[in-house]
Amino acid sequence: MIKRIPIKNLAVGMYISDLNSEWIPHSNLKKKGLIKSEEVIERIAKLGVDEIYIDTSQGKDCQDGLPESEVAANNQAALEKVSALAPIMKPSLALGDEMHAARKVHIEALGLVNDLVEGVKTKQPIRLEAFETVADGMLDSIFRNHNALSCLGRIREKDSYLMEHSVNLAVLMSVFSKSLRLDRKIMQHIAIGAMLHDIGKILIPDIILHKPARLTEQEFEVMKQHARFSRELLHRTKGMPKLAVTVAAQHHEKINGSGYPDGLTGDEISPYGKMAAIVDVYDAITADRVYHKGMPPTAALKKLLEWSNHLDRSMVHHFIRCIGVYPVGSLVLLESGRLGVVIEANDSDQRLPLLRVVYHTKFRSFIKVERIDLAKPSVQDRIVKAVDPEEYSINIGDFL
Repeated sequence: MIKRIPIKNLAVGMYISDLNSEWIPHSNLKKKGLIKSEEVIERIAKLGVDEIYIDTSQGKDCQDGLPESEVAANNQAALEKVSALAPIMKPSLALGDEMHAARKVHIEALGLVNDLVEGVKTKQPIRLEAFETVADGMLDSIFRNHNALSCLGRIREKDSYLMEHSVNLAVLMSVFSKSLRLDRKIMQHIAIGAMLHDIGKILIPDIILHKPARLTEQEFEVMKQHARFSRELLHRTKGMPKLAVTVAAQHHEKINGSGYPDGLTGDEISPYGKMAAIVDVYDAITADRVYHKGMPPTAALKKLLEWSNHLDRSMVHHFIRCIGVYPVGSLVLLESGRLGVVIEANDSDQRLPLLRVVYHTKFRSFIKVERIDLAKPSVQDRIVKAVDPEEYSINIGDFL
């Protein structure tokens, strides 16, 4: 049986089936295996992991724990509780009408971050004005329809993670900021900080930064320095907003003190740092990388709820409401056996989005594309669950 147990109950002789640490980027410990020494337990606890999954069929049991099925049920119940709340934001322009402008801004942002990476390597100064312009373009698009730029983040390449992650973080932080009704200038500064949050990784040796295998303990400590490097680089940039520096400096801080670079706790972390930590984890765990298979968005939202000891719980709930329990670009299974791509959120009920139905699981084949609105009384189909597009060889980008 697979169980989730408190880290304090982990003992030599137990078999870890899941380290439950995807919220820790570049985690340097194996995800599974038999615990053979107290030293390994100490290393896991040092990472900040407070709950872990064990397989009782391959190692010692623990009475103080929850079966995996019960954890899954609890996560689902928590998500359903949030999904019953009305969406926070309503677009002023249809998705299709905004996509052209969103794609243009997205391409500009990717190009700017790519140029930044090359520029920092050759010690060129950060062009703050260019980032201000792109941030403003993002915000203009998000104010018209926040789903357009958001769903473009679902289309990504494994080899461009650093660049795409920076742009996605800026987009999602801007959406988050809009849902909180922050001042436009503050939103711009947050977006700039998000685009620049990982710039410190340029100072990490390539042999560590691009290592396809798990990092050694020493390499992991080097990798963790990138947040400090980002803070220093931005702090030295003339005119860089203090808020942008804060977003970059605190995106790996966790409210229980397990984060870095400063191990801040609770309200020692800025609200914007708490926002960045949530969005950073969400985008990281939904991305396919060399050493990590991305989760579908809805599955990732459940993990955010499960990890609320590390992330700000109320902000996690707010983030889910602003992007929806089925974010645009998600693939969902319907009661009819058909699969649909979420192309627009419902203005009043997160559970009833607008879909583009593209596939039938019974026949394992594509079908004539049909646009359906689950909110209409004439539509009787309902969502069963979100699914992984790769399971059915579906390219989401073809249907957005």
